[in-house]
Amino acid sequence: MASGQRIAVVGATGAVGQTTLKILEQRKFPIRELRAYASARSAGKTVTFAGEPVTVEKLDANSFKGIDIVLFSAGSEQSRQFAPIAVKAGAIVIDKSNAFRMDPEVPLVVPEINGAAARRHKGILACPNCTTIVTVMPLKPLHDLGRLKRVVATSFQAVSGAGVNGVAELREQTIAWSKGETIKSEFFQHQIAFNLIPHIDKFVEGGYTGEEIKLVNEIRKILDQPELLISPTTVRVPVFTAHSISINAETETKIAAADARKAFANFPGIRLFDDPAQNRYPMPILVEGQDDCFVGRIREDLSCPSALNFWVVGDQLRKGAALNGIQIAELLIA
Repeated sequence: MASGQRIAVVGATGAVGQTTLKILEQRKFPIRELRAYASARSAGKTVTFAGEPVTVEKLDANSFKGIDIVLFSAGSEQSRQFAPIAVKAGAIVIDKSNAFRMDPEVPLVVPEINGAAARRHKGILACPNCTTIVTVMPLKPLHDLGRLKRVVATSFQAVSGAGVNGVAELREQTIAWSKGETIKSEFFQHQIAFNLIPHIDKFVEGGYTGEEIKLVNEIRKILDQPELLISPTTVRVPVFTAHSISINAETETKIAAADARKAFANFPGIRLFDDPAQNRYPMPILVEGQDDCFVGRIREDLSCPSALNFWVVGDQLRKGAALNGIQIAELLIA
């Protein structure tokens, strides 16, 4: 770490923070100095970077002196409190929480889609929600090809998207079921093992959830299409990692399935995985640990002549969170 950027990772002991450290190393991000921050209860622990232990420090108002870029993955409350302090200290903040996403002064960036927006930052840049990133990746090439008119998106979201408690609950419930023991639900609203829960975040006016409203608002902002019609449903499923989304996309100009396949195959960050005759289609078990979003089951809508149905799966800890933030940092230093 002799030359390069001075980087701080806030939330370094969490799932996204750990993934961030791993990807920084994998992509050989140029780092001169790395600092790891977390809450008081994690201070003193160590995380590993490039084979070396890094002591985790407690986050406070003096944490950002001399730092170039701060990668926040510690939650909205911490971001709202400390991101402005980091900017005042001279750092650029890349935030993965919901704190600044809809702020008109803050770019909401998916580098493959609207990377130019990163240059317009005023100290803070936001990463979209993990489900939004996986959903919007294949929407962009379709929008470029035929201009999106309406999108219906139903997500099937892994428990790790809810954090370590979600992962622990699925594991514990599965073990209890295998032993014939009573299954306890303490974190999710209902039993998650062997079940689906069509409820992520709080319900808001109109019967939608906060997660669903995020999907609508964030896709519109990323694509710069404030009037785009989007109908969302978000579902928690008993999968450990990788979110899946079933999408119906209607465009102003009809796009044939074959042309959509070409557009997906040529778009950065998307891997076309669509060969039904060989039972090849995206699944979480295949996509976990991958950087690309996998797209398959591409077919023309039987009910609408200018719409397509397809299925996309992305690792929400990587492209859905940690990787996207690091790609933004790469844009800033390019």
